[in-house]
Amino acid sequence: MAKLLDGAALAQEVRDEVAAGVSELQQKHGVTPGLAAVLVGDDPASAIYVRNKGRACAEAGMLSETFHLPAAATQAELLALVAALNEDARFHGILVQLPLPPQIDETAVIEALRPDKDVDGLHPFNLGKLAQGVPGFIPATPAGVQQILLRSGYDPAGRHVVICGRSNIVGKPLATLLLQRRAGANATVTVTHTRTVNLAEITRQADILVAAIGQPQAITADMVKAGAVVIDVGVNRVDDPSRRRGYRLVGDVDFAPVCDRAEAITPVPGGVGPMTIAMLLVNTLTAARGGVGN
Repeated sequence: MAKLLDGAALAQEVRDEVAAGVSELQQKHGVTPGLAAVLVGDDPASAIYVRNKGRACAEAGMLSETFHLPAAATQAELLALVAALNEDARFHGILVQLPLPPQIDETAVIEALRPDKDVDGLHPFNLGKLAQGVPGFIPATPAGVQQILLRSGYDPAGRHVVICGRSNIVGKPLATLLLQRRAGANATVTVTHTRTVNLAEITRQADILVAAIGQPQAITADMVKAGAVVIDVGVNRVDDPSRRRGYRLVGDVDFAPVCDRAEAITPVPGGVGPMTIAMLLVNTLTAARGGVGN
């Protein structure tokens, strides 16, 4: 039976470290890190994520405020809000919750953020720094995956990491992060996607397998090498009449059968999700420190 990698417990460790950093920044410089979250529309999952991020900020002693626009908001209205937040000194970080409604160009919104407030690490400037191996804002989910591995004793150095998924939010930046010639990286990385031929043949080569494809239980036991470490980034709703809400959350990995083959695995929920929020707080603290030259 695989060891469960408890993302919630690891995230608490990180949040405690952030809280200590916030306290130090307040004592030395009188500065409280601030995060502005922008939510467009009424997507239930997005609303939950933003609410959880707000609670985590409050626990760490940070300022947090959510700016909610209706689902019918125009791109111009959203860009105007981003421009105002760019100039608002209370906020060191800005998070625009994705996905956005179809009438809004996500790329244009991301590019409108000030790079030094882009705590999601998705602005082309920050992604370029990541590709160069220059310290900066690392996208929160890839950073969370890396920290789960390191804090659980699974240093990716020298290991074959196979990432299923090539999104700009997870797959691509995670591959770039783990390829770097620095502590916590130095992995050999293969990225697979929807056009990959013989996917199972490739995933079975992985010492560390990362599932980030957005398809419930798509990674089955026959696709996993015995003794592999499996990181499940996916969060999917599947119908379950036995549950009060009529659904349950599952990952991209067929959890129970894969547990019989893997050495370690992240659960869903309670795995990567809490670490994503924790790393967003790390980036916000980094942004605030940068503002005082510390």
